[in-house]
Amino acid sequence: MAVQMTGVEFHFNVPDKLGYACRLLRKAYSAGAKVGVLGDKETLLALNAALWTFSALDFIPHCAASAKPSMLAATPIVLALDASRLPHTQVLLHLGQEVPEGFERFERLLELVSQDETDRANARQRWRHYASRGYAIEQHGLGRG
Repeated sequence: MAVQMTGVEFHFNVPDKLGYACRLLRKAYSAGAKVGVLGDKETLLALNAALWTFSALDFIPHCAASAKPSMLAATPIVLALDASRLPHTQVLLHLGQEVPEGFERFERLLELVSQDETDRANARQRWRHYASRGYAIEQHGLGRG
């Protein structure tokens, strides 16, 4: 039996990472996907707030990885500081700067990269990490602002 490698996708030139993440999560939720979101505490707090306010017409169910097990099992989008805390392994949305530990247990890894030079430099390091280990990488470039 062949082991399926994680599909890695980079989304470059993202002008607003939180807004873009909200739109990606809305799309994933509409498609029935289960998504884990990794980031630092401040980013996750801001994303949590943004998910409640970014669209008056859409509710995107989400919770923190610290929620009760019954809530985690029922919620398609889980925000976490650490991938090992995520109950789902379908999609991992990474908002951090370092290669996320444990990413290889997910079917897909989505990397968002802003136009900030430090963010771009960190993304290049992650790209090299994945490429050197044989992961197939897709690139999605948004227009430069």
